Amino acid sequence: MSELAAMKVRGLEDGGTTVNALRLPESFRGRVEDIRAGRAEPVPARHAATVVVLRDHERHGLQAFLLRRVRSMEFAPGAYVFPGGGVDPRDGDLDLAWSGPAPAEWGRAFNADETLARELVCAAVRETFEETLVLLAGPTAETVVDDTRGDGWEADRQALLDRTQSFGAFLDRRGLVLRADLLRPWAHWITPKVEPKRYDTRFFVAGMPEGQRARDVSTEADQASWVRPAEAAERGSTGEWTMLPPTIATLAELAEFETVADALAAPREIVAYEPTAEIIDGEAYLVLPDSIAQHYR
Repeated sequence: MSELAAMKVRGLEDGGTTVNALRLPESFRGRVEDIRAGRAEPVPARHAATVVVLRDHERHGLQAFLLRRVRSMEFAPGAYVFPGGGVDPRDGDLDLAWSGPAPAEWGRAFNADETLARELVCAAVRETFEETLVLLAGPTAETVVDDTRGDGWEADRQALLDRTQSFGAFLDRRGLVLRADLLRPWAHWITPKVEPKRYDTRFFVAGMPEGQRARDVSTEADQASWVRPAEAAERGSTGEWTMLPPTIATLAELAEFETVADALAAPREIVAYEPTAEIIDGEAYLVLPDSIAQHYR
């Protein structure tokens, strides 16, 4: 759906009700009709986690780390995204060293059972390390790794990527504790049923650990940027940067804060958003909640 980045939200009349919607490419119309008529079943959404890594810049203020997906990717090609990915079943390893809010507390925040909540937090930390070498873990419950550069760390990253090493085994071998207390729950988005590839994604925010550097080490991305949330949301909403609705909405929300500490301290009530695809006046549209549509220009 990269075409959505160049679209404007429109106020449309649907059955006497005004809705905010993004026009979908013509290729989606048949699938929307088939799903609504029961001729096709939506693809199950895979559980996933994504992390908005934030930092305070001396001149530019609050910044978020974004990766641009390579254009050959099947899902969201060329889109600017936050680090993240799907849950690995081994992310639920009960022997993994853990510091911070218990899985049950994360489950209450994200409306998930304890097992899934544990998997989501571990996936968030693991995927962020795999894609950026930022590691939210430390030798103790009060410390964090200060440098992940070097051949040894890269070998570990590759072993996680090819699944020859579980995240729990990686932490155990290095004597590290997962720092769940460095994360905060932020949002919950589910890919629309019309999409051929779907994710049920929980969004986290975290501050950049002191001493570490975020880098583009993922083969799925061709560019990395530290950018002010307001600037990135503007570029996404006007179509200058390819960006899907959840990314734009998250950046626009973060633009309200001046520092990492402010964002991490903000109270959040997590609501699951799943945009719906509708046929309006003979064309396919993605209907967005009013609270999300306001972030488009």
